[in-house]
Amino acid sequence: MESEVVRAEMLLAPTMAFKKVQTADKYPKGQSRGRQWKHLRHLLQAADATSLPPDRPNYLNIQSPPSVYPPKRYCDVTGFEAPYVDPRTKLRYADPEVFRQIRMLPEEYVQRYLAVRNAAVVLR
Repeated sequence: MESEVVRAEMLLAPTMAFKKVQTADKYPKGQSRGRQWKHLRHLLQAADATSLPPDRPNYLNIQSPPSVYPPKRYCDVTGFEAPYVDPRTKLRYADPEVFRQIRMLPEEYVQRYLAVRNAAVVLR
């Protein structure tokens, strides 16, 4: 009888392919379960920027060529993407409700919104 048990253990696989692996078996204590984010200090050490040419962008000199895509335009009031521009005030807006609010704004507030965007018109 004992010899039959030994033979049975040799024939059966230790884990069944169709069974789900338990989390404790997959990740023993002390091992990571997911991707770990690295701090900038670790990235700089791993990159070894001294061996790279100075004109190539890296974490130490974040200089890159200008984007080939057009700049995104945002609503001056809400901050959402703004497909529209008010022709009278030159403020960008995202939807008709914001447009109604822009039209009710006093000129002083319009100039402040434009100044925030560095597009203020100096009235003389």
